[in-house]
Amino acid sequence: MVFKKQMQAGEQDGVSWLNGQVKFQRISLNVYSYLVDGVLIDTGGASLHKQFKPFIDEADFDQVMITHSHEDHSGNAAYIEQTKNVPIYLSEKSVDACAQKADYPLYRKLFWGKREPFTAKPMPEMFSSRNAEWDVIDTPGHAHDHKAFLNRETGQLFTGDLFVNPRTKIILAEEDIPSIIQSLDRVLSYDFGVLYCNHAGIIQEGRTALEQKREYLNSVRSEVLDLHKKGLPAEEIRKRLFPKQYPLIKISGREWDSLHIVNSIVNGENRALELKTKKIIGG
Repeated sequence: MVFKKQMQAGEQDGVSWLNGQVKFQRISLNVYSYLVDGVLIDTGGASLHKQFKPFIDEADFDQVMITHSHEDHSGNAAYIEQTKNVPIYLSEKSVDACAQKADYPLYRKLFWGKREPFTAKPMPEMFSSRNAEWDVIDTPGHAHDHKAFLNRETGQLFTGDLFVNPRTKIILAEEDIPSIIQSLDRVLSYDFGVLYCNHAGIIQEGRTALEQKREYLNSVRSEVLDLHKKGLPAEEIRKRLFPKQYPLIKISGREWDSLHIVNSIVNGENRALELKTKKIIGG
């Protein structure tokens, strides 16, 4: 299997960035790391270590903030721990897991490499950089441990994988659309400007981008629930709303699939109904 790798770097508005790409046949995946005011946000995948190493070695930073524990965001954290005397922060939910040998499917190891264990500190609710105070915003949905970071001084918002694409077509099996919608609601309650996504890059109209994604997901949610109430099974709903079969669905063994969008919405509605019933009975 031949994987092609490349890297691009740049700087804009006080933020340095590195974008590493991994390509195999028709599939192209990428991930960004950002450096701002002495803070390194995410570390890239271990498979891109050769591309990210000069950036990490030369960068001047005091701390590392990891948006979530997925291997394309935390893959070079062990190298940083070995070579830099700086703290690495991660959601408390994943500190113990990241200190252990990583366990994820083979195709992800082929694309992103094998993440070595590393020691992280629990993410605080807010933190300070050299010239600014930051809010840490809980944003589960893409991952249970997902966080976003808002620079209060500049209004720069670093969203990890919360945005990625305004019109989501496939998601990981672990993702949850209702939780993503709630996370978008939460982030949109803050005052921010430019958005820094770890896959889509820098988006100047950040609020507009997140509002568009929320509107799209709410529309999908309504369509799914309408078809579900009419008695259509999940696979039939998937075929109607997401007929295209993306290459990543097959190569991932369906860990990535449009069907997960449908199931997460239906399951979320069932959970909400169960909770409502319990409140009525309990009340």
